[in-house]
Amino acid sequence: MSANPVVGIVGAGLMGHGIAQRFLSAGFTVNLYDPSEDALIEAKQQIPVIFNLLGQTDNSGDRLTCFTTLQPAVEDASLVIEAGPENIDVKRQIFSDLCQYTSKDCILATNTSAIPIANIAEEQVKPERIVGAHFWNPPHLVDLVEVIQSRFTDAQVVEETIAIFNRAGLKAVHVKKDIPGFIGNRLQHAMKREAIALVSNGVCDADTIDEVVKHGFGKRLAVLGPLEQSDMVGLDLTLSILSTIYPDLDNSQVPQSLLQDKVAEGKTGMKTGEGFKRWTKASAQQLKQRVQEHLIRAQLQKHSEN
Repeated sequence: MSANPVVGIVGAGLMGHGIAQRFLSAGFTVNLYDPSEDALIEAKQQIPVIFNLLGQTDNSGDRLTCFTTLQPAVEDASLVIEAGPENIDVKRQIFSDLCQYTSKDCILATNTSAIPIANIAEEQVKPERIVGAHFWNPPHLVDLVEVIQSRFTDAQVVEETIAIFNRAGLKAVHVKKDIPGFIGNRLQHAMKREAIALVSNGVCDADTIDEVVKHGFGKRLAVLGPLEQSDMVGLDLTLSILSTIYPDLDNSQVPQSLLQDKVAEGKTGMKTGEGFKRWTKASAQQLKQRVQEHLIRAQLQKHSEN
């Protein structure tokens, strides 16, 4: 990979323009593609807002170029990150086009949240250069990127992808097996399965679940991972606790009826005013603002420490 690689980004939505800002802030040249001119206009407006939120000077200048046509956006790129819809057919078509338009050594990364990378890479030209790159929302405030190696992915591609992400100030980790949901979403949704089961079984209500997480073990998760915590308290104690609770943990193989019924009734969360909880526009906005302010503080603290 060249010393100053061009990064192509496919999709200018929340994930796409947030990823673009990350690379621009690190001095990379970014080509941002979206078939919608309106999406690109919105992205160009939001990227300076992100710089301002983080107290950074927007010195990207002419290092950002926007395209409504895919080929010129990616033909000179060393790395392309696809941030399109979470639909395997759409992603497979995007990668078919990318394989046609990019150089043979260009790394092609998909920002899928859960789809196995091999399902996208199979039958593509040179599938060994296709890798997973799962960014977290919002990508300009969350450092983690899971780099997923499929059965097709060349090990050198993984190494180069991790290296360029680290150069961009991200925290890149290697997922060695291409499993649905990778690492972070499997952990997150394993907790959601148990949380929904506790509410379904009348153990507590949704508010209590969230209070227990936010005011209990959630307070230390940013500085203490689950396996660090296990070592800290002792694996003998961990074994004793797990031997007691494992047999009683929820092991549903499909989403619980509580969740399915709510979706069927149109109670899909903030956007409809009710999900597990009731929401007004004001309360929804307050929560979103609280999350954003927390993440901004964490980013600013990180930069001050560096």
